Amino acid sequence: MAVEVGSEAPDFTLNDYNKQPVTLSSFRGTRAVLVVFYPFAFSGTCRGELCQLRDELAVYEDAAVQVLGVSVDSPFALKAWANQEGYTFPLLSDFWPHGAVAQAYGVFNASSGMAVRGTFLVDLDGVVRFAEVNAPGEARDQSGWQKAVAALRA
Repeated sequence: MAVEVGSEAPDFTLNDYNKQPVTLSSFRGTRAVLVVFYPFAFSGTCRGELCQLRDELAVYEDAAVQVLGVSVDSPFALKAWANQEGYTFPLLSDFWPHGAVAQAYGVFNASSGMAVRGTFLVDLDGVVRFAEVNAPGEARDQSGWQKAVAALRA
């Protein structure tokens, strides 16, 4: 079962594509965080979704929201993908223990060994304010979490 709105977001520390640790709770009190789980780097639907985030990153930065992409890919694959696509927000590797953070958020598909498309907006206090999980193969409609980000500012 996925993490629900109103619950405390499970904390985690994962390495980004430069093998630097990023801890969710380090943003508490300073920035909200949009945690975007996706199945795999270099896949078509994931590319489209993350490119949209890249292209609209100023909207999140203006709202003091840190975007974090999370997949089970290795940091090496994530770095190659970030360089290819121009992603400047952190892509985090949930490679080992394999999918542990995705499991904590209830978005790990054990039979395929990947995260499904789960999106969680965590507020300044570490509380989940938006949660959405999409079925495998189903692309996200980003307008839902954009409304949730706008609501944080209100």
